[in-house]
Amino acid sequence: MRKPLEPVQVVKTRRDAALRALVSGVPYIQFLGIEFDRRGDELTAVLPFDDKLIGNPLLPAIHGGVTAAFLEVTAIIELSWSLLWEDMEAGRIDLATLDPLHLPRLPKTIDFTVDYLRSGLPRDAYARARVNRSGRRYASVHVEAWQDNRTRLFAQATGHFLMPPPPGTDD
Repeated sequence: MRKPLEPVQVVKTRRDAALRALVSGVPYIQFLGIEFDRRGDELTAVLPFDDKLIGNPLLPAIHGGVTAAFLEVTAIIELSWSLLWEDMEAGRIDLATLDPLHLPRLPKTIDFTVDYLRSGLPRDAYARARVNRSGRRYASVHVEAWQDNRTRLFAQATGHFLMPPPPGTDD
């Protein structure tokens, strides 16, 4: 027998709570001001413009380190989100105890290569990540960032990550 479908608002609430818990566990995300827009299972990272992000005031251009951090954060959150998705959709995530302490640990960066394609202008930036491979121990993720036009990337990156051990196992 099939279990009845949950009301859409219950599903949305669970998804939004899981994403909030995931993002709130990384203080650097709050420092940079990165936000995540969720549509179904797709995440778009948003880096709202702030003067503190400018590295070269003569251009002005977003600092390369901020760009790299934005891409890496996007990759890690997308990878973690993909790991949570199945448990979240099955209702195995308890909303009452949902906080960063009750979520799986984040993947650890093995290497991260950034291609700076053009200067990041003093305006909002957006990024999306695609998990190319995700296994028990290793994952590969590609990220693209743009500002005004999705087809005019200002940076892209590829990262490899060490996956966290399943809950209840030793490192």
